[in-house]
Amino acid sequence: MLRLEDLKIPNLEPVNLTIEPGECVGLSGESGSGKTLLLRAIADMDEHGGQVYAENIAQDQVRAHEWRRRVMLLPAESQWWFDTVDQHFSAPAKHIEALGFGQEAMGWNISRCSSGEKQRLSILRMLSNCPRVLLLDEPTANLDSSNITRVEGLVRGYLSEHHAVAIWVSHDASQLERVSQQQYHLSDGKLEQVGAA
Repeated sequence: MLRLEDLKIPNLEPVNLTIEPGECVGLSGESGSGKTLLLRAIADMDEHGGQVYAENIAQDQVRAHEWRRRVMLLPAESQWWFDTVDQHFSAPAKHIEALGFGQEAMGWNISRCSSGEKQRLSILRMLSNCPRVLLLDEPTANLDSSNITRVEGLVRGYLSEHHAVAIWVSHDASQLERVSQQQYHLSDGKLEQVGAA
């Protein structure tokens, strides 16, 4: 479970939100409305007010690096700092075939990967750490329709199997209807519920 209690970030009214195990919340909003800032606050990457709880454990009771293993942010642009794919994984990559790769992909040089391949590999890297909360910032922006379907299915399966929760940011309303049980829109400093699947 993820619970936000009066979470405060600049230019946004305090946010109160509860996401139950296995659920995904879809989040939309104009560019610059604060979606990424909200995710960064939940991941304890930016200063903020209020409190965040993951599985009833308060954010301020956990060291920052430990919190970010439980509550992981997948940024819109994936980051790669070593030469090969496998150097970025602290645990074996599960589900690699589910995203259309063979095991040989782990030995690839990062420089040969397309932006879409990097995006899918960054999702595998995130899931290999077994986070309890997935903060997904446009996770399929660089993908074609078949790979979008793969990612959506993998995330749904992960949430169900691990009783984890997710916040999925997208500009695609139809995608948010497919992947989430609740949808919210961020506009003019307010987070408002706009629909439920």
